[in-house]
Parts: sequence; structure tokens; C-alpha cells
Amino acid sequence: AYEIPKRDWSSDVCSSDLPASILQRVAAGEPGAINECLSRFHGLVWSLARRLGAGPADAEDAVQEIFIDLWKSAERFDPSIASETTFVAMIARRRLIDRGRRRMRRPESAMIEETVSAPGEQADRTEISEAAKVAEAAMAQLRPEQQRVLQLAIHHGCSHEQIAASTGLPLGTVKTHARR
Repeated sequence: AYEIPKRDWSSDVCSSDLPASILQRVAAGEPGAINECLSRFHGLVWSLARRLGAGPADAEDAVQEIFIDLWKSAERFDPSIASETTFVAMIARRRLIDRGRRRMRRPESAMIEETVSAPGEQADRTEISEAAKVAEAAMAQLRPEQQRVLQLAIHHGCSHEQIAASTGLPLGTVKTHARR
């Protein structure tokens, strides 16, 4: 009869003896871990931000937001579910999609900000200034409640529901004012 040899489990390395990952060290507040995280994942995050962002300035802002969010959510990292690279890429992708959605809600203001921030483009600034004057004149012709709805939507990025709640106007009226 063949006998199965007994294994001595006490000699195995416990999972608690394994070195902590960078994200686990960030979550634990270890000094220097965030710098190591930045140096290791900066290229990945930067390439995603450049690919999914609106421009270089937007990508720089996005990278900063992503690393702040990564620092805040490092304790959620579980090496049994995904690798650190996958976790970082997932966080970055989600933040970039959120930024894109915010930009799509306010495409005119994002376009104006990009144009104004471009150095040496006086002609574009003049066009924007003229467009702003036309918009200001058109806004002045609206009733006060219509102006308020547009100000909340454009300048503050409020949803129709948020505008209705803050102004006391019915939701349908808010949508009509915004559409007109």
C-alpha cells in the first residue's frame, strides 16, 4: 500500500510574512510609500490621462486628482482580487471618465477655458470676448427666473433636479427654461 507522506504545514510561509504592496503601505501611512507609488505608477496614469483627457493642462489636473483619490482609496486594494497595476488603472479610468462626463455637461465653458489658457492667441481671445458680450446681451433679455436657471446650470454645473430644489420651480419649468 502506498502511503501519502504527511506535510509539515508549520514550515510554510504565512501570507502575513509576505512584504506589503505599495498600496498597502500607502494605506498604512508608511513614510515614503506615496513617493514610491508616484514613481511607479506615474507613467501609467499619465498615459491614460493624455489619451482620455482634453489636453495637456487637463491631463496634469487629472493625474493630480487620480493620485489624491488613490491615496484616499488605497485601503480598498485587495491583492487577491487584482494586481496593483490593475487597481491603479481602474481608479484612473473611472476618474477620467467622470472628468469627461463633467466636461460634456459644460462643453462651451471647457472650450473657452482651453482657448483662453493658450498663450499668444489674441485673435481667439477677441472672439471669445465678442461671444461673451453677445451671450451677456442675450442673458439680459431673459426673465430673472430664466437667468437664474441658466446661471445655476452653466456656472455651477447643477442638474435640473438640483436647480428645481434650490429655486422652488417645478422640474418641468426648469427644463423648459434651460432648453429655451
